[in-house]
Amino acid sequence: MVTFLSILLALASILLIVLVLLHRGKGGGLSNLFGGGVSSSLGGSAVVEKNLDRLTIICGSVWAVCIVALGLLLKQTK
Repeated sequence: MVTFLSILLALASILLIVLVLLHRGKGGGLSNLFGGGVSSSLGGSAVVEKNLDRLTIICGSVWAVCIVALGLLLKQTK
């Protein structure tokens, strides 16, 4: 179980970093590198940003649950 949670934590960490970098900041951020600047002029960009927000929140929640679960499991084994 600890191994599974560790792998899930590593994957969630990498995905969370990517999702945060894709967010559009004041300067445009890394999202412009992947075409975010082009889609920001379109009308549907708010929907894309909302979905990116949701994915980031879900990934952050999975990350936090993994941290707490790993902490509890490792505390019990000591």
